[in-house]
Amino acid sequence: MFSKQSSHGYITVLDGIQRKTVVHGDNTLMTEFLLKKGRFLPFHKHPEEQTGYLVSGKIKLNIGGDEYEAGPGDSWVIPGGTEHGADIIEDSVAVEVFAPVREDYINK
Repeated sequence: MFSKQSSHGYITVLDGIQRKTVVHGDNTLMTEFLLKKGRFLPFHKHPEEQTGYLVSGKIKLNIGGDEYEAGPGDSWVIPGGTEHGADIIEDSVAVEVFAPVREDYINK
């Protein structure tokens, strides 16, 4: 699968948090998140492992009770089944890969 850059296809997950599935294969799925300053991504967990990279902005991640402040170029891994959430400190863009594929993130 190949995907060209586009400003279309974003889904509003919560107020100030948008997600777009960029591309997926049999084993992984890549998403782009647009995150607005002052918003909070509530604590949640899912069985998929989640690997992320902050393209721009600043966020504070809480992964399994540990806090990390991330800036552009920082990355993280969230093991499957681990509770996590984030405070959005600045308008931010993050790219994340899920394995295995999150079926609920596939655009149908």
